[in-house]
Amino acid sequence: MARKQSGTEVFRITGARQGLADDVRGRQRRYIISMSVRTVSVVLAATLWNVERHVAVVALALGVLLPYVAVVIANAGRENAPSLPSTFVPAPMRPALGTAPAAGAPEPDPEVGQPGSTGNARANE
Repeated sequence: MARKQSGTEVFRITGARQGLADDVRGRQRRYIISMSVRTVSVVLAATLWNVERHVAVVALALGVLLPYVAVVIANAGRENAPSLPSTFVPAPMRPALGTAPAAGAPEPDPEVGQPGSTGNARANE
């Protein structure tokens, strides 16, 4: 069954925000991933402390700084809604143009404004 194509304008809502539950779930997921990376880095630092001190220090620094970054990311809040186009768009103003003379028609006389006149208003009376 084919749909009718009409001239009515359809507005899209693709720029709408995601739902609150989806937003909270996404922030919780990012926080859990960050804390898992922190846990792995602290365990790695403890394991490598006597073996590879430089790697252990980097892992320990990551384990110390990551909780702050994870909390800031988790508490960042909802994303800003993108600006949607206005539902009212004024029509552009175009200068008014006169109508073009028909093909084969005599041009109007600038003094009288009547086609075919001689330009002398007294002679036409």
